[in-house]
Amino acid sequence: MTTSFDPEVLDLPFYDDGHRRLAETAGTWCDSNRVLWEEVRALDPDAAGRRLVRALGDAGWLASLDPAAGAAEDLRALCLRREALAYAEDLADFAYSIQALAATPLLRFGSEAQQRRHLPRMAAGETIGAFAVSEREAGSDVASVGLEAERDAADGSYVLNGRKAWIANGTIADLFVVIARTGPGPGALGLTAFLVPAATPGLRAERIDAIAPRSFAHLAFEDCRVPADAVLGRPGRGFVVAVDLLERFRTTVGAAALGFARRAFDTALAHTRQREAYGQTLFDLQLVKASLADMEVQLGAASLLVARAAWETDRGSRRFARHSNIAKVHATETAQGVVDSAVQLLGAAGIVQGGVTERLYRQVRSLRIYEGASEVLRMAIAGSLDMRRAERAAA
Repeated sequence: MTTSFDPEVLDLPFYDDGHRRLAETAGTWCDSNRVLWEEVRALDPDAAGRRLVRALGDAGWLASLDPAAGAAEDLRALCLRREALAYAEDLADFAYSIQALAATPLLRFGSEAQQRRHLPRMAAGETIGAFAVSEREAGSDVASVGLEAERDAADGSYVLNGRKAWIANGTIADLFVVIARTGPGPGALGLTAFLVPAATPGLRAERIDAIAPRSFAHLAFEDCRVPADAVLGRPGRGFVVAVDLLERFRTTVGAAALGFARRAFDTALAHTRQREAYGQTLFDLQLVKASLADMEVQLGAASLLVARAAWETDRGSRRFARHSNIAKVHATETAQGVVDSAVQLLGAAGIVQGGVTERLYRQVRSLRIYEGASEVLRMAIAGSLDMRRAERAAA
C-alpha cells in the first residue's frame, strides 16, 4: 500500500514542513496497521467503531482535541489525517472524523469546565462523541431544526422532546452535541447547542443500516432533562455553533474523498498494468489510458481545491466557507466518478463483495450528501458569486 498524498501538492506553499512531516508519519502509521484494518472489517460496526476510536486515541491521533495537552492542529493537518485514513480504511476515517466533529464545538465554544470534563477523555479515545443536528425534515437546512428544548424556570434545566435522524456514531456515542430549539424565533433564531450524555434518561438510540456498515442511529428524546450547564456556548447561538462546524468540516470531507478516490485510482492502475487482453495489457489500450488520464486530471484539481480551502480557513479568510463549499462539491463528485471508473476498469472483479473497489463504491456515496448535499452547496456557491465581475463585463 502507498499513501494517497500527491507530493507535488504537498510541496506547494499551502503547506509547511510540519504538514509534510505529518503526511509522512500519518501515511507510515496507516501502512503499518494493515492487520488492524483487516480485523475491524470482520467486526460489527459498533465493535469496530469502539476499537478504532480507542486505537486512534492510544496512537495520539486525537491528541489535538484536548487543548490542555498543547497539541493543537490546524485544519490542514486534520485534512491530511482524513485523507491518509480514507485511503487506508474507511472505518478508520469515519471513527476519526466523527470524534473530531463532536469535539470541535467544545473546542471552539465550550467553557473551561466543559472542556476539562470531556475533552481529555475524547482525546484519549475513552469517550466517544457524536454531533446531532439532522432531522428527517432538517438535513442541510439547519434552520429547520424542530427538536424542542423547554427551559424549566425553577432550576434552569432544559427538557428535550423530539427526534434526530441519521446520526453518525449514534449507537456507540457516550456524549452527544445536540442542536435544539429553545426560543420562539423562526428559522435560525432560537436554536441552542447542548451537551447530552448518552446515559441521560429519556434519550434512546434506534439503530439504522446504511449501504456501508457503520454506527448510524435515529435518536428519540422523551422528556430528556439536562442541567443548565449543559448549554454549549450561549442560549440562542446553536445555529452559529452548527454552521461554524459544518463550514469548516466540509473541507475535510473533500480530503476524505481524495483518499477514497486515490485508492480506487491506484487499484485500477495496478490492475490495468497486469491484466492481459487482446494480446497486450489493458493499460496499452488507448481508451483505458484516456480513462486513467481523466481520473488523474480530476484528482489533481480536487487536491488543489482542498488544499486551498484548508489554507483559506487556517489563515482566517472571511470567505473560507465559499472555498470549503467548492472543495467539497468538486472533491466528492470527483471521487464518485473516479471510483465508478475504477470499477469499470476492473470489470467483474470490481464488484466482488469485499474487494477494494466494491467497498469504495459503497463507502464514497454518502460523501455527496452529508455535511451539505452537493445541490445545496451549489446554491450557496452561486449566491457567493462576485456580481461586480458581471457589472464590469456588461459595461
